[in-house]
Amino acid sequence: MHKIHKNLASVLLTVFTAIAMQWSLVALAETPKPIPTPADAQPLEEIPPPPALGAESNPDEPQITIVKRKGETIEEYRVNGQLYMMKVTPAHGVPYYLHKEDQEGSWVNIGPNPPLSIPKWTIFRF
Repeated sequence: MHKIHKNLASVLLTVFTAIAMQWSLVALAETPKPIPTPADAQPLEEIPPPPALGAESNPDEPQITIVKRKGETIEEYRVNGQLYMMKVTPAHGVPYYLHKEDQEGSWVNIGPNPPLSIPKWTIFRF
Protein backbone atom coordinates (compact mmCIF):
# COMPACT_ATOMS: atom_id res chain seq x y z
CA MET A 1 0.00 0.00 0.00
CA HIS A 2 2.85 2.37 0.85
CA LYS A 3 4.41 1.83 -2.61
CA ILE A 4 1.12 2.70 -4.29
CA HIS A 5 0.99 6.07 -2.48
CA LYS A 6 4.59 6.82 -3.49
CA ASN A 7 3.91 5.98 -7.13
CA LEU A 8 0.67 7.98 -7.13
CA ALA A 9 2.45 11.00 -5.65
CA SER A 10 5.18 10.70 -8.27
CA VAL A 11 2.64 10.50 -11.11
CA LEU A 12 0.67 13.48 -9.78
CA LEU A 13 3.86 15.53 -9.44
CA THR A 14 4.83 14.70 -13.02
CA VAL A 15 1.36 15.65 -14.32
CA PHE A 16 1.30 18.96 -12.43
CA THR A 17 4.81 19.79 -13.66
CA ALA A 18 3.81 19.10 -17.27
CA ILE A 19 0.70 21.29 -16.94
CA ALA A 20 2.72 24.12 -15.38
CA MET A 21 5.28 23.94 -18.19
CA GLN A 22 2.54 24.11 -20.84
CA TRP A 23 0.97 27.16 -19.19
CA SER A 24 4.33 28.91 -19.00
CA LEU A 25 4.99 28.18 -22.69
CA VAL A 26 1.58 29.58 -23.60
CA ALA A 27 2.29 32.70 -21.55
CA LEU A 28 5.65 33.15 -23.30
CA ALA A 29 4.10 32.69 -26.73
CA GLU A 30 1.62 35.50 -26.21
CA THR A 31 3.21 38.82 -27.10
CA PRO A 32 1.94 41.86 -25.26
CA LYS A 33 0.23 44.47 -27.37
CA PRO A 34 2.09 47.78 -27.64
CA ILE A 35 0.65 50.66 -25.67
CA PRO A 36 -0.60 53.40 -28.01
CA THR A 37 1.18 56.76 -27.75
CA PRO A 38 -1.09 59.69 -26.84
CA ALA A 39 -1.49 62.36 -29.52
CA ASP A 40 -0.18 65.15 -27.26
CA ALA A 41 2.95 63.25 -26.11
CA GLN A 42 6.20 65.26 -26.04
CA PRO A 43 9.67 63.69 -26.35
CA LEU A 44 11.73 63.64 -23.18
CA GLU A 45 14.73 65.93 -22.86
CA GLU A 46 18.21 64.49 -23.25
CA ILE A 47 19.81 63.15 -20.08
CA PRO A 48 23.08 64.98 -19.31
CA PRO A 49 26.21 62.83 -18.99
CA PRO A 50 27.47 62.08 -15.47
CA PRO A 51 30.08 64.47 -14.08
CA ALA A 52 33.68 63.58 -14.79
CA LEU A 53 35.65 62.05 -11.95
CA GLY A 54 38.19 64.56 -10.74
CA ALA A 55 40.76 64.77 -7.99
CA GLU A 56 38.03 65.52 -5.43
CA SER A 57 35.87 62.53 -6.40
CA ASN A 58 36.66 60.46 -3.29
CA PRO A 59 36.21 62.52 -0.09
CA ASP A 60 37.48 59.63 2.07
CA GLU A 61 40.90 59.78 0.47
CA PRO A 62 43.35 61.97 2.42
CA GLN A 63 44.88 65.09 0.90
CA ILE A 64 48.66 64.96 1.25
CA THR A 65 50.76 68.13 1.39
CA ILE A 66 54.55 67.80 1.27
CA VAL A 67 56.61 70.58 2.89
CA LYS A 68 60.43 70.60 2.73
CA ARG A 69 62.37 72.68 5.29
CA LYS A 70 66.09 72.70 6.10
CA GLY A 71 66.68 69.19 4.83
CA GLU A 72 63.66 67.63 6.55
CA THR A 73 60.43 66.65 4.85
CA ILE A 74 57.00 66.91 6.47
CA GLU A 75 54.03 65.16 4.87
CA GLU A 76 50.69 66.46 6.15
CA TYR A 77 47.63 64.22 5.83
CA ARG A 78 44.21 65.91 5.86
CA VAL A 79 40.64 64.62 5.60
CA ASN A 80 37.86 67.18 5.08
CA GLY A 81 40.46 69.93 5.58
CA GLN A 82 41.45 68.74 9.08
CA LEU A 83 45.05 67.76 9.75
CA TYR A 84 45.10 64.35 11.44
CA MET A 85 48.60 62.95 10.82
CA MET A 86 52.12 64.08 9.89
CA LYS A 87 55.10 62.08 8.70
CA VAL A 88 58.39 63.76 9.59
CA THR A 89 61.49 62.65 7.71
CA PRO A 90 64.55 64.35 9.25
CA ALA A 91 67.68 65.05 7.21
CA HIS A 92 69.54 62.50 9.35
CA GLY A 93 67.63 59.80 11.15
CA VAL A 94 64.59 57.59 10.93
CA PRO A 95 61.20 58.96 9.78
CA TYR A 96 58.47 59.11 12.41
CA TYR A 97 54.75 59.83 12.47
CA LEU A 98 52.72 62.23 14.59
CA HIS A 99 48.97 61.79 14.80
CA LYS A 100 46.04 62.96 16.89
CA GLU A 101 44.10 60.38 18.85
CA ASP A 102 40.99 62.56 18.61
CA GLN A 103 40.10 66.00 17.27
CA GLU A 104 40.83 67.85 20.51
CA GLY A 105 43.82 65.72 21.54
CA SER A 106 47.50 66.50 21.39
CA TRP A 107 49.96 65.00 18.93
CA VAL A 108 51.19 61.47 19.66
CA ASN A 109 54.50 60.13 18.37
CA ILE A 110 54.52 56.79 16.61
CA GLY A 111 58.10 55.61 16.84
CA PRO A 112 59.77 52.20 16.93
CA ASN A 113 57.52 51.17 19.86
CA PRO A 114 54.15 52.72 19.05
CA PRO A 115 51.73 53.39 21.90
CA LEU A 116 48.34 51.72 21.92
CA SER A 117 46.06 53.79 19.70
CA ILE A 118 42.37 52.95 19.73
CA PRO A 119 40.50 53.68 16.46
CA LYS A 120 37.98 56.50 16.88
CA TRP A 121 35.96 56.74 13.68
CA THR A 122 33.32 59.35 13.04
CA ILE A 123 30.27 57.47 11.83
CA PHE A 124 27.67 60.25 12.03
CA ARG A 125 28.23 63.97 12.50
CA PHE A 126 25.40 66.43 13.20
